[in-house]
Amino acid sequence: MGRLDRRENVASGNRREFLKLTGALAAASSLSGVAVPRVHASGDGVIKLALIGCGGRGGGAVGNALSAPGGPVKLFAMADLFADRLAGSYKALSKEFGEKIDVPPERQFVGFDAYKAAIDCLGPGDVAMLTGYTAFRPTHLAYAVEKGVHVFMEKPFAPDPVGVRRVIQAGEDARKKNLKIAAGLMWRHSNARQALIQKIRDGAMGQIQLIRAYRMESGYQMGPRKPSQSELLDQLRIRWAFLWASSGIFIELMVHQIDECCWIKDAWPVAAHGIGGRIANSLECGQNLDSYAIEYTFPDGTKALVNGRYLPNCHNEFATYVHGTKCAAQFCVWGASPIHTRTYKDQRITADNIAWNSEPEVNPWQAEWNVLLDAIRRDRPHNEAQRAAYADLASIMGRAAVHSGKIITWDEAVASNFQFCPNVASLTADSPAPVHADDQGRYPAPVPGAWTEI
Repeated sequence: MGRLDRRENVASGNRREFLKLTGALAAASSLSGVAVPRVHASGDGVIKLALIGCGGRGGGAVGNALSAPGGPVKLFAMADLFADRLAGSYKALSKEFGEKIDVPPERQFVGFDAYKAAIDCLGPGDVAMLTGYTAFRPTHLAYAVEKGVHVFMEKPFAPDPVGVRRVIQAGEDARKKNLKIAAGLMWRHSNARQALIQKIRDGAMGQIQLIRAYRMESGYQMGPRKPSQSELLDQLRIRWAFLWASSGIFIELMVHQIDECCWIKDAWPVAAHGIGGRIANSLECGQNLDSYAIEYTFPDGTKALVNGRYLPNCHNEFATYVHGTKCAAQFCVWGASPIHTRTYKDQRITADNIAWNSEPEVNPWQAEWNVLLDAIRRDRPHNEAQRAAYADLASIMGRAAVHSGKIITWDEAVASNFQFCPNVASLTADSPAPVHADDQGRYPAPVPGAWTEI
């Protein structure tokens, strides 16, 4: 379970590291000086939150919501599959935010249907925070939209093409109801990345010919597990090890940079081709591979190379680079400095060859919440559901290309009826798990040439 704890804290840990890098600027917001109407849609001025999924990402998002300018916000309900996760989150948030955490025991819900009870505590103008398990995101989103509340949803948004289509449909339903949906691809709200995107659109880099993205870290291996009373709940405890539960570690981590590639190109890929595998002495028991290398092709023939590796004692890198006919750019490098978006004089990405640096980056996790809550209070259009779902679908294409050993096209992904767990919306604590281990404790792993997920 140690690996689970580490994974749960990745997002909140990145938030803390970002604040260290950017200092006071990280908490700044382009909305901090705007005037705000006296009340929001519900009429009392307070926007209430229901937290569905009480891990590290959920706690970090609550902190951002409560820190946003413009009017009162409070956490009003909480839900999770596990009582200990909810209790731990409630204790930590109460200690940090005091009376802004207004969640008495009667508004704390546990179980597979807990999300309904939490969302039912909200009214018009309030926000359902969908920060739990990817497997259930489309179901939770559809319910929130049905109930007429706004949504913040964390990534990934669905583990398979059918789930992606459900997210798109819920987004369309939300648009008809004038509901706001924010998606946790926070880098779209980065002022530094937005500035470089504008330079690209203005032609400062010439024609973009190649994008390179890397996310290489040293964790996420799962060894044999001891049997317990609920195989299903055990798999959800270690969700990142199971494709049906989380989309797998590759998409958990890399969906951000795949979305960046699509943002840079202002297009979705037409095809994906990839390779990956496990080291020769691998003891991995989950469904993830150790490495993923994907070549995306965009409509104009441009390539994006996306590389992930999750092994100790190897070179680690978290960065995206762009190459145009005029020059290269560093779209992002995590942890390098507060100013990590820049262009170069030519194709050499070196410290002595910088042509332009962005302004220091404000906290994008905070910015996405500032934008959402401002849209709610001012009744401005804000619906990121389709864009987020397409970024997920592009990620699923790449994962499927590696796992199957085949070239996967966008049209194939859009049309696919594949589901990892067709009965996911009706699972209960007594349901059998979607996958089972063999006598060595190993779960089904992708075998190129024999594996299908599109």
